[in-house]
Amino acid sequence: MEKKETFNEIINGTTPVLVDFFAEWCGPCKMMSPILKDFATQMGDRVRVLKIDVDKNEKLSNTYKIKSMPTFMIFQKGKVVWRHTGTIQKKQLEQVVNQLNTQPR
Repeated sequence: MEKKETFNEIINGTTPVLVDFFAEWCGPCKMMSPILKDFATQMGDRVRVLKIDVDKNEKLSNTYKIKSMPTFMIFQKGKVVWRHTGTIQKKQLEQVVNQLNTQPR
């Protein structure tokens, strides 16, 4: 059986990780779901997309002070390099990730 990666293992990689803090009952979160799927498919291995249900991961939500959903954060090498609360267009997400990928590491 394959060992599941922990949240910290995932965000500590060199690949940027877009984390979507969402809730099942959140309308804007539901609206973002197909956009994120499309974004993940389009970006391929340039970014990982991780969805975190705030109701099932309260400790993590508190750690990152998630007050509104959806909240998106991009982690790179364990650090938060970008944060956005509310809905966002796919094009904006692409621009943010592309800028991160062009910065020296």
